[in-house]
Amino acid sequence: MSEATPFVLILYYSRSGATADMARQLAAGVESLPGIEARLRTVPAVSPTCEAVDPEIPAEGAVYADLDDLRHCSGLALGSPTRFGNMAAPLKYFLDTTSSLWMNGALIDKPACAFTSTSSLHGGQESTLLTMLVPLLHHGMVYAGIPYSEPALLSTQHGGTPYGASHMAGARSDRPVDEHERALCKAQGRRLAKLALALHKMRQEVSS
Repeated sequence: MSEATPFVLILYYSRSGATADMARQLAAGVESLPGIEARLRTVPAVSPTCEAVDPEIPAEGAVYADLDDLRHCSGLALGSPTRFGNMAAPLKYFLDTTSSLWMNGALIDKPACAFTSTSSLHGGQESTLLTMLVPLLHHGMVYAGIPYSEPALLSTQHGGTPYGASHMAGARSDRPVDEHERALCKAQGRRLAKLALALHKMRQEVSS
């Protein structure tokens, strides 16, 4: 990845793999546009009894995010499984460490979106997405959902909302991301990339 190339940070936590699969679909949508790249990052699990003891580099999948990934991104997609209508604790824990970026306005005017996976169809997808946008607004980011011009938003029988891409994973969390859910993930990635490129160019012009 070239340091000069703008990138969209796709930051997620995944327990059973569905959110990670969605993240990859969003990345494909981002990289369907020329001139921008996707950077996949995850966060470690948290424990109520001790500090994290996981290795610095996960055994598989995306590497762990750091604040520089956020600081230098041109757009951000947040992904999490639903936990009682809210994001999972590991992602919230990471976001709680971003006060220094908030104080410096590092994310102001950058586009952002959210995506989620639930075990049941009405398991809190929309409330999770709505609560995930709250810290993004505090950072001054520009939130981008999915417009109804996307055909899959009207034809999906499982996941998919105007607030962001979603997936219904089933009671055993083993239902794969289906055709409509994949289409909406890719559409959200494309839209985020389009906005990121436009706003990145605008910031460059203002600073030059």
